[in-house]
Amino acid sequence: MTNSLEYNTERAHLIIPEYGRHIQKMVDQCIALEDREERNKCAKSIISVMGNLNPHLRDVPDFQHKLWDQLFIISDFKLDVDSPYPKPSKEELKQAPEPLSYPQNFPKYRFYGNNIKRMIDVAVTWEEGELKDALIYTIANHMKKSFLNWNKDTVEDGVIFKHLFELSNGAINVKIEDEELSDASNLIIHKKVYKKKNHKHKNRKRY
Repeated sequence: MTNSLEYNTERAHLIIPEYGRHIQKMVDQCIALEDREERNKCAKSIISVMGNLNPHLRDVPDFQHKLWDQLFIISDFKLDVDSPYPKPSKEELKQAPEPLSYPQNFPKYRFYGNNIKRMIDVAVTWEEGELKDALIYTIANHMKKSFLNWNKDTVEDGVIFKHLFELSNGAINVKIEDEELSDASNLIIHKKVYKKKNHKHKNRKRY
């Protein structure tokens, strides 16, 4: 009885462990079949079993494609059957993915975030008029709110307009006497309420 025990260290390596050793053995047996028609039937049966592990996805076309790709990967690309999808290759599997394009940061005014810069770029392209003025006013107020949330409780409007001028590369030049932003107390009211509630929660007595 002791001699018949199998230890994981002595077993063959599982290429995709999520499917377990039984699927791996089924694939190995399918590879060993000499008759191509029998191999095709066996491969479809294995795909069906693999799909049963995710029954809500097994009939989705993209998921079927994924299952066939995984079947060939489990067989170490040795399985020769007729697949409804292009057979993947080892080269494709080992190919390194393309690097992701991360959004550009603006470390000088990081507290504004990238979305503010995108909004400014859009505002620059708009035609002059009331709609553009309203958008610029909204952007400036949001910048002021972001500044207050990350820095301090007060900031002069002139500082925000200066930053807006810089981030727009000089395309948006708002004069202090021409525009007045929302009061700081209105912009950070939610921040103060949250701090007050959080302070009460920490000081709450427990019985």
